[in-house]
Amino acid sequence: MWRKAASVGGLTLVSRAFGFVRDVMMAALLGAGPLADAFMVAFRLPNHFRAIFAEGAFNAAFVPGYARALTKEGEAAAKEFAEDVLAITLTAQFVLLILAMAFTPYVVSALAPGFSDDPAQLSLTATLTRITFPYLLLISAMTLVAGVLNAHDRFAAAASASILLNVCMIGALLCASWFPTVAHALAWGVLVSGFAQLALVWSDLLKAGKRLSLKLPRITANVRSFLKGFGPAVLGSAGVQIAMFADTILASLLPTGSVSYLYYADRLYQLPLAVVGIAVGTVLLPELSRRLAADDKAGARDRLNRALEGAMLMTLPFVALFAAAPEPIVAALFGRGAFDAAAVAGSAAALQAYAVGLPAIVALRCVTPAFYAAGDTATPVKALALATLVNIALKLALVGTYASAGLAFATAIGACVNVALLSWLLRGRGGFEPDRRFVINLLGYGLATVASIAAIRWSLAPAAELKGLIPAFPDIAPAALIGVVGLGAYGAVALPSLLLARRAAGRTAR
Repeated sequence: MWRKAASVGGLTLVSRAFGFVRDVMMAALLGAGPLADAFMVAFRLPNHFRAIFAEGAFNAAFVPGYARALTKEGEAAAKEFAEDVLAITLTAQFVLLILAMAFTPYVVSALAPGFSDDPAQLSLTATLTRITFPYLLLISAMTLVAGVLNAHDRFAAAASASILLNVCMIGALLCASWFPTVAHALAWGVLVSGFAQLALVWSDLLKAGKRLSLKLPRITANVRSFLKGFGPAVLGSAGVQIAMFADTILASLLPTGSVSYLYYADRLYQLPLAVVGIAVGTVLLPELSRRLAADDKAGARDRLNRALEGAMLMTLPFVALFAAAPEPIVAALFGRGAFDAAAVAGSAAALQAYAVGLPAIVALRCVTPAFYAAGDTATPVKALALATLVNIALKLALVGTYASAGLAFATAIGACVNVALLSWLLRGRGGFEPDRRFVINLLGYGLATVASIAAIRWSLAPAAELKGLIPAFPDIAPAALIGVVGLGAYGAVALPSLLLARRAAGRTAR
């Protein structure tokens, strides 16, 4: 399981490296002004719908259904199921695309009401959205093909697809002089990447000796089962996106740049989520599905424990870094060109608030697949509904005083509520039981995080003296020292915990 997760995580890390280059270029060329805010909204719109109708929700219903058809009915039945779902997906996405193109200004006004007072800003955002929105149809088809590949233990192509998004956007930035604005170039880069990502996974499907044909939509027994699970999963994904819509709506009402502050903070806290949480969740879903189908509940519980402890081991160093030194990190990564000191401070405040919920957000990627693998897509929706209410209530309460940082903190608390509810419910039905190794490791990682935060705080003063050591990148040396000190302190405390937990597990086994 971890070898597969490492493959997905490694490719995701490559994607994030390209994404970092992209974001550095975007920060330098766009900054955090009106043009950047317009692109951020245009980029978020198809991605909000992508997160609702594709990715998590789609995989939650499709991968277990495809695996069941493959195991019980054979390759031909699984292929037929995938083709039927593809036909329904493309039809639904085409209708949504037509509606979005026809009513783009109204959609933008609903998502970013603060733009309605500026006709030029609204018009620019609507234009950019019409360019980016077809990306949703392409990426939805890509997600289905990736689901087929994942069910056959082929993860590399799907994990590599996001690299193409960043490469295309970097290419668009390099060609920005050919477009009316940098934002227009980025929007076209997003659309081109949709074609590239679909072509990549489709070619890997053919390489695997499999093929999907386009056909008219049909509602078969397997498709009905898929739709029955897909509906609650969509509601669950919609709950997350409603909270994110609330972020965009409220941030658009704040001073110019607030939407961008959230974007750049989100990019940083998404690094451990993508490299660790999403990688583990992607591999864990088919793993748990196969074990539960074979009635191996003990094996499924063991895999979930190992996934959680490994995910926490790799996530908590980021928590320490983002909580104790957000400003030096943001300054080192983005603080150049049009990304001024105010943008650094605003993004750093949001990043520090996000850090509170980072362990919960990553843990959700491990806990939620345990429900999906058992064919239960409804329970996560119920837990998410309560968490979303808490999230939005806190946003409304905090935005006036803490601006974009308040919005980020509300997201963090909502994630904590969500994972606590799901863990409690899963444990009640016997799907999760923390074993001795997990408990020892979690306590050790917690102490390591505290030690890391203390060490980072201590290093801030000597690190500040290194500012300007590398003239071209004045903030890199301080951030590097802070990172080395923090990681060293974390490892010094976490390593004994790992050894102790392994010995305890060995004694228990004997």
